[in-house]
Amino acid sequence: MDLLRQMPIGQFVAEEGGEGGRGSWLRRLDPRLKLAWTMAFLVTPILAGPIWRVALVGLLLLITAVCGLPWRLWGRSLPLLLALCLLVGGLATLLPAGGVGAAALQRPPAEVRLLPGSPLEPPPQRAGMPWELVRWGPISLGPVSLGPLVINRRSAELGLNGATLLFTLVHSANLLLLSTPPEELVWSFGWLLAPLARLGWPVERLGFTLLLSLRFLPLVQEELQNLVRSVATRAVNLRRLGWQLSLGLVLGVGERLLANLLLRSEQGAEALLARGGTWQPPWQLHRLAPPARAANLLVSLGLGLFLVLRWRVGAL
Repeated sequence: MDLLRQMPIGQFVAEEGGEGGRGSWLRRLDPRLKLAWTMAFLVTPILAGPIWRVALVGLLLLITAVCGLPWRLWGRSLPLLLALCLLVGGLATLLPAGGVGAAALQRPPAEVRLLPGSPLEPPPQRAGMPWELVRWGPISLGPVSLGPLVINRRSAELGLNGATLLFTLVHSANLLLLSTPPEELVWSFGWLLAPLARLGWPVERLGFTLLLSLRFLPLVQEELQNLVRSVATRAVNLRRLGWQLSLGLVLGVGERLLANLLLRSEQGAEALLARGGTWQPPWQLHRLAPPARAANLLVSLGLGLFLVLRWRVGAL
């Protein structure tokens, strides 16, 4: 069981020539464009409508399918992420969506009438009926009652927003990290924050800190993999242990993981201090790659069209 090779989440994997020697077009793009697209995926869901959020998920799936990255990089992690998002969205939909705000103190129109109503008729209701789930002209659906739980428009929108936002945040960042070396990503951040250096910001130190953080991600996955292997080789049966001993085992593994990560961090800090504690500026870390002008131009135009569509129809 090698989790680092089966599901390399959040770490760059060197290209092996690709299928037919062509490789992935996503790797050859300018890292600044990939960073801009990732920021667009992270920012545009704010105050956006459900149609735009679902469209972002579909666009990310389409990019993943045609990006040319090997199947082993995302084929195992993507179904697990989709299952997690569906679980989070389902729980947000079924659980109560919070209290309903106080209604306006106004008398319903049916109450103001000259003739008394029939005792067989239901009493007049206050304005503000429960929200329906879907309404297309005369066709409406909802609310749906599942025993003590009621799914109305508010809970459905909450579940949809939670599931789509989680998928958009995680998968867009994962695609960026899978297709971009850490040095190029640090150089992109340094290029973006270069104007702040004139104001006294430590741009070089921030870039080096980001590079250390990206290099530390595989170490976290390796420590977690080693702990999972240690538990699996001992053939621990959680059902026989009971919930108290199982909880103690999980807490013990988490404590050991934290201790190992702190030890790795201390060793990295000592190695850095032994070398004088110096770092390289971001522009010295960038490795020049052959430019893909046509692909960069098309992706830039696509980003402009993407922002225009968000401005026009994103709030629907």
